[in-house]
Amino acid sequence: MNKELTTGNAPFRVHKSLLDAVINALSEIFCNDRKADKVLAEVLRSNKKWGSRDRGFIAESTYEIVRWWRLLNYINESSIEGEITSFQIKKVVGVWLKLQGADLSAFKEYDKLSRAVLEKKYEEARTIRKVFHSIPDWLDEMGLAELGEDDWLKELVAMNKTAPVTLRANTLKNSREDLAAFLHNEGIETDFVKNVPTAIDLRKRQNVFITNAFKEGRFEVQDGGSQLIGLMMGVTPGMRVIDACAGAGGKTLQLAAMMENKGQVIAMDTEEWKLEELKKRARRGGVHNIDSRPITGKVIKRLNESADRLLLDVPCSGLGTIRRNPDAKWKLKPLWIEEIKTVQQEIIQKYSTMLKVGGKMVYATCSILPSESENQVAVFLGKNPNFKLIEEKRTSTIKDGFDGFYMALIERI
Repeated sequence: MNKELTTGNAPFRVHKSLLDAVINALSEIFCNDRKADKVLAEVLRSNKKWGSRDRGFIAESTYEIVRWWRLLNYINESSIEGEITSFQIKKVVGVWLKLQGADLSAFKEYDKLSRAVLEKKYEEARTIRKVFHSIPDWLDEMGLAELGEDDWLKELVAMNKTAPVTLRANTLKNSREDLAAFLHNEGIETDFVKNVPTAIDLRKRQNVFITNAFKEGRFEVQDGGSQLIGLMMGVTPGMRVIDACAGAGGKTLQLAAMMENKGQVIAMDTEEWKLEELKKRARRGGVHNIDSRPITGKVIKRLNESADRLLLDVPCSGLGTIRRNPDAKWKLKPLWIEEIKTVQQEIIQKYSTMLKVGGKMVYATCSILPSESENQVAVFLGKNPNFKLIEEKRTSTIKDGFDGFYMALIERI
């Protein structure tokens, strides 16, 4: 869709079990407000008879329908406001499949679907930006206000592309050249990612989590832009490094590998279950220099002026990763984004005290909005003359094919 939605494929048949799986997944996402990745993981585990092609069809169809939810409903002449019904979901699935070239003659509920009529509605939608690019009204207004019409339109196009699967070679166990060779032997072909020395992209989507390479901790799934944040930290073996918003620890593990398991990486987060997940990943990856600590006021005070490097990958809207998490644009609320901006400023003001004089920190977001990124750094620097900006950078699907990240390297002087 806009890939383009109307692909002109030769007719193909859809098995009822696969159709039902897509409908059930969408019902969980839209009716029960569940995250798409969690739902799909459950659905794909539910039938062991499905082969890789079946699973690929279910996953791709579900994600693409979520991605183009507003446009498909416009074509279906249904609303995305108010309660979503199972009947509506079934009809929208039919619209998607019909536009993809599916033969739906085996399903009576789709007898009256005319591809010609649907394509006419699709062409009509081209004149309505927020419908054609399938985003909520409030998000269109916010993006337009912050980025301007030309840049916002480019971001919308990029936002609706399918993201590649990017891996970070765990350098504690192998180089990316070794990893690529190892995966090749398991039937997975990859390409090196330019300007990111540990990153490789899969040539086609495959389940990498069943490979021996994954089980042996040879890699983690991590976008190239995310890996650049870790590289900006400039860590070396023996440092004390704090990852103060670690989550499940993708960047924490990267930093530990860059430090060759020497020194200390303190991983902090407000949610302990995320730190438990980090511990599992660290064991698999052979990482030994991580110390995980739930965030409390006492912990921050004890670590005052102790860090050589500090990473603040703050909570944000996640608008830079919408292509990877398309359901987020239907779950995000503008009020929440305004509230999280207050939290971001509180974090950088409070947590920066853990950085020693001469130390450096990276403030990062996965947002395309300046109000969550450049503006927050400007406010912080205006209030703290003992810090200076060394470098700031953005990644984007438009420019380099990565997710939309912002990162700023700041030194305490």
